[in-house]
Amino acid sequence: MRVRVLGSAAGGGFPQWNCNCPNCDGVRKGTIKASPRTQSSIAISSDNINWLLFNASPDILAQFQRFPELQPGRAIRDTAVSGIVLMDAQIDHTTGLFMLREGKTPLDIYCTDMVHEDLTQGNPIFDVLGHFCGVSWHQIPTAVGHTFEVDGIAGIRLTAIPLSSKAPPFSPHRHDPHEGDNIGIQLEDTRSGKKLFYAPGLASIEPHLLPFMQQADCLMVDGTCWTNDEMQALGISNKLSLDMGHMPQSGPGGMIEALRPLPATRKILIHINNTNPILRDDSSERQILQQGNIEVAFDGMDFSL
Repeated sequence: MRVRVLGSAAGGGFPQWNCNCPNCDGVRKGTIKASPRTQSSIAISSDNINWLLFNASPDILAQFQRFPELQPGRAIRDTAVSGIVLMDAQIDHTTGLFMLREGKTPLDIYCTDMVHEDLTQGNPIFDVLGHFCGVSWHQIPTAVGHTFEVDGIAGIRLTAIPLSSKAPPFSPHRHDPHEGDNIGIQLEDTRSGKKLFYAPGLASIEPHLLPFMQQADCLMVDGTCWTNDEMQALGISNKLSLDMGHMPQSGPGGMIEALRPLPATRKILIHINNTNPILRDDSSERQILQQGNIEVAFDGMDFSL
């Protein structure tokens, strides 16, 4: 199973278009050691020919251009994308679907009932795409233990794990959380037995998640904020990281503490907010992660399990 990070930043990317925090200002001016990042998405393949996307970010066109394997050029109109898995219905994970509207066949989209509801009611992306290429919706089961596969992605078994989270602000049930608003995914290569646990949005390590995280050879999880009050301290927002559904990395009960006892060979943070000091290659926060053998995802990161 090959994993390609198309985008590693949280919503807004890095630098964010309207942000002048020390990170965004510094990366624009070249005064800090940091690399720009596009909004969070990964792609996986079992044969280096057919690819499965996880989320479709607003930066999807740039991400495709930087990864030519998604455009193999076998016909006048072509794509290597066999399907798209949506982890939730958030703007930064779904807007890129509009950029794929020129397809000759319906987009094969895998998502839960709740995400389907949000994308046909609160933000009717699926209905709009119906006027272009159309959507072929595949329901993702959320009952723990139920697996599914994607046509064209041979030898990869997927398991969705429901996570506690809020639906997007436009959702008809924004203040009434439902199972399936947000999911994590376990991907298992049935030939090698290797497992990847992917969850770019994690509000907490719930008991039902632990078996999946303990079995994983690679963990790719929420890296949004370093501290719970990160955005408050910068005067950017009154929201805490946990209010937004993201565990901070540091402090008691944080992501570092949660990852420490897990046996995974690789532990990778993704969906990194533009305010997070781990974006700086030489920051003390990055050094703390390195001491714990925790990696920071970057656009173009590429590895196999």
